[in-house]
Amino acid sequence: MRIPNAALFIIASAIWGSTWLAITYQLGTVSPEVSVAYRFALGALMLAAYCLASRRSLRFPRRAHPMLVLFGATLFGLNYIGVYLAERYVASGLVAVVFSTIVFMSPIGMRIVYKEALTLRTLVAAGLGVSGVALLFLPELRAARQGGAAAVGIALAFGATAIATIGNMVAVRNYKIGLPTFPATTWGMAYGALTAAIVAIILGEPWTFEPSAAYTLSLVYLALFGSVIAFGAYLTLLKRVGAAQSSFVGVATPVIALVLSTLFEGYRWTWVGVIGIVLAVAGNWLALRAKPA
Repeated sequence: MRIPNAALFIIASAIWGSTWLAITYQLGTVSPEVSVAYRFALGALMLAAYCLASRRSLRFPRRAHPMLVLFGATLFGLNYIGVYLAERYVASGLVAVVFSTIVFMSPIGMRIVYKEALTLRTLVAAGLGVSGVALLFLPELRAARQGGAAAVGIALAFGATAIATIGNMVAVRNYKIGLPTFPATTWGMAYGALTAAIVAIILGEPWTFEPSAAYTLSLVYLALFGSVIAFGAYLTLLKRVGAAQSSFVGVATPVIALVLSTLFEGYRWTWVGVIGIVLAVAGNWLALRAKPA
């Protein structure tokens, strides 16, 4: 059964909108690098089991693996190490705001790497979306202007977003040469986990595990829903419509994160926040009306 593009967008956005909060439960005694390694190793095992059960071959020619390594290192490994580290310094919502700039980075990347045209609709939609999300988190953005830890967090978040954009470009390349989505993603997650493990070893991080319910349950949630299901939906969408349009998931996720913050963290709405969510929704609507790439 072919899942509609709108459904893929909603699945990825809804799940990733909750993972910003779930990641905060991973920040404790276990280092971010080790937690990322655990997450994507578990995700790779889950996805491998699915591929085998559905008779999808995990075999690729040797020449395909260098790009799968780059795919995994950027989209799953280094990207998420940056996100986890950023959330040590600033609120998860602010990291989500910074990550929404991927809607600018991805079209620019597609233009540089694949010579795709930058349309006015894409630029306007991106501007509306990011402006709306910025208004939603305006107090946190103001606090970040003071520098210090907040500035470090924002720098890490921007770096993670740039790395994720590279991962998107590699994913597009892999699909253009015909690599199947789920087997390629399985290898990507495995290589992402390996990348995180290598970084942890280089930095001398201890290989610990926190047996608390909060850490364990959030790890399973991030591996199954945040990695296997959400990335499966997102990468399928990316394959169909291209990196520019699919990147608007990065605009929708902070809005959903804000809704969850309202329900569970007592976020208080203001008229500025209302304007922000209207702009964000308008940007997503405009982007989703665009013709597939």
